[in-house]
Formats: sequence, structure tokens, C-alpha cells
Amino acid sequence: MGICTWLVLGGLAGWIASMIKGTNARMGLFANIATGIVGALIGGWIASHLGGAPVTGLNLYSLAVATGGAVLLITVLQALRK
Repeated sequence: MGICTWLVLGGLAGWIASMIKGTNARMGLFANIATGIVGALIGGWIASHLGGAPVTGLNLYSLAVATGGAVLLITVLQALRK
């Protein structure tokens, strides 16, 4: 995947995850992108260990994996802050 694909997928996944977790008001564009990219790495790692495919490009499966990883990341960060 190219850098532009990572940025678009990361931005979308981070934004969707922040909407799910209710943190969208506190997160800006760069935080959404960073959360989505790290979420894609986490989600891809988990998916590959569960027998699924890792994040492969800009498609619905990759978006779902990246969003799931981003939701997990936000949840862990919220738990650490409390």
C-alpha cells in the first residue's frame, strides 16, 4: 500500500473509531489519521493471528480491520488515563 492509501484509510478508520467511542470532539485530523494507522497495524496483526488477512488496501475489509484496531487502541488509552 502506498502512503496516500495509508493516510486515507487511517483517516477514515480513525474518524469512524472516534465517532464510535465518542472522542471525535477532542480529536483533530492528524490524531484521527495517527489513530487509524496505528489501529490498522494493531487490527492487521490481530487478524493475521486469528487466521484472517491483514490490511491489504483500500477496501471494506481493511477499513473494518483498521477501525476495529483503532477502537481497541482508543479503549486501551482511555483505560490507561483513568
